[in-house]
Amino acid sequence: MAKAFQKIYTQITAITKATCSLRAQGVGNDELATVNGKLAQVVKIMGDDITLQVFEGTEGIPTNAEVIFLGKAPSLKVSDQLAGRFFNAYGDPIDGGPEIEGEEVEIGGPSVNPVRRKQPSELIATGIAGIDLNNTLVSGQKIPFFADPDQPYNQVMANVALRAEADKIVLGAMGMTNDDYLYFKNVFSNAGVLDRIVSFVNTTENPAVERLLIPDMALAAAEYFAVQKHQKVLVLLTDMTLYADALAIVSNRMDQIPSKDSMPGSLYSDLAKIYEKAVQFPEEAGGGSITIIAVTTLSGGDITHAIPDNTGYITEGQLYLRRDTDIGKVIVDPFRSLSRLKQLVAGKKTRADHPQVMNAAVRLYADAANAKTKLENGFDLTDYDNRCLDFAKDYADKILAIDVNINTTQMLDITWQLFAKYFQPEEVNIKQEFVDKYWGKV
Repeated sequence: MAKAFQKIYTQITAITKATCSLRAQGVGNDELATVNGKLAQVVKIMGDDITLQVFEGTEGIPTNAEVIFLGKAPSLKVSDQLAGRFFNAYGDPIDGGPEIEGEEVEIGGPSVNPVRRKQPSELIATGIAGIDLNNTLVSGQKIPFFADPDQPYNQVMANVALRAEADKIVLGAMGMTNDDYLYFKNVFSNAGVLDRIVSFVNTTENPAVERLLIPDMALAAAEYFAVQKHQKVLVLLTDMTLYADALAIVSNRMDQIPSKDSMPGSLYSDLAKIYEKAVQFPEEAGGGSITIIAVTTLSGGDITHAIPDNTGYITEGQLYLRRDTDIGKVIVDPFRSLSRLKQLVAGKKTRADHPQVMNAAVRLYADAANAKTKLENGFDLTDYDNRCLDFAKDYADKILAIDVNINTTQMLDITWQLFAKYFQPEEVNIKQEFVDKYWGKV
C-alpha cells in the first residue's frame, strides 16, 4: 500500500521493452518507483515528462498501470553485518541469511574530493606473481583485467580475493553464470574467508538492466568499510563489458543516438563515475582505501572497442591475460600489462632490488620473443638465443602463470635463481651491489 508522501499515477504515455514514460511532477533524478509492482528508476526528466527504466522489463504492464514514486534513490543498509554475505542488485540477501540492520545510504554518490585524497603509496599484494612482480598494485588504484571471454578471469578474481592483503574484499558480479556464482560461493566458504568478503551478484537469470546497480552497491559497501571503519578495501568488478552492454540496452530503448560500437555517448562518464571511487585517504582521515580491479572482456581481442578504449583513458594501467602455448597455462602478459603506479611501491615497500629484477626479467623475456621470431623465420639461433628461450619458459611457468601463489620476496628470489641458471651477471645487467648480494645466494 502506498504511503502518504508517495505520488501515485495511473496514466502511462509510452512503453518500450525496458522503459515507460508518463507525466509527473516533483520527481527527482534516479528516484525509485514501482510500475505495476515492478521496481523501476527515473532515468530521464524533460519538464513533466518522466522516463523510467523497469528493471524486470515492461512485459505485462498496461497503460493504466499504477506507478508509485518512492521518494528516494536506490540505497543500501550498511553495517558490519555486510561481511560474509551475498546480495542481489537491490541489496537484498540471496544467501538465506537475515536482513541487514544498519544505516541506509544512497548508492551512486559523488567520488571523493581530490583535496581529501592522498597519493597512493601502500602496496596491495595479490599473491599472483605476474601482477606483484611486474605490475605491482597500489592501494587506491583502479586497474582492469583485459581478457578474452574464454579465459578464466573469474577464477583469477577469486584467487585475488583469497590472496590479497586487504581488510575487506567486495565482489560486484554482473551477468555471471550460476556455475560461476556457485564457484565463488564455494571457494570463499571452503577457504574460510567469508568473514572478510561482501558479494553483490547479478546472474544471467536476472534481468540485464539490474546489472547497472551492482557497481554502485559494491562501492557503497566499500565506502562504509573504508571511510567509517578505516579499512583497506579491494573491490572486484566482473564483467564491466556486460555492465556497458546493459547501458546500451537502456539507451537504445530510449531511442538515444548510439556512439562508437553501439555504446551510449555517456559511456566514458558512466565508467569514470565507477572507477573514480578508487581512493587512498590520508592518515588524519583514518587511512582507509578503496582499490578497484575490474574485468573487461574483449570481443575477439579487439582493444579498440569503445569499452576497453574508454576504460584505458580512465584507469591507471591494465592487466592482460594470455594463454602461453609454450607452457600451456594462462599468464599475465608482461608486454601488454602495465601498472602506472608501480614505481610508488616497487623498491620502496618491497625489497630494494625489485625494480632492477623486474626490468631485467622483462628485457630477457623480450629477447626470448625475438629469438622465437628468428626461429619461426628460419634463422639460426645463437647460444644466447637458446638460453633466453629456456629462461622464458621457466619464467612464464614459475612467475607469470596465474596459478603461482608466492610473496614478493619469493618472487624476487626465484627470478634471481633463473638469472643464475641461464646467464652470466654481465648479460643480466643489474647493479653490481645487487649482484654481489643475491647472485647465486638465494
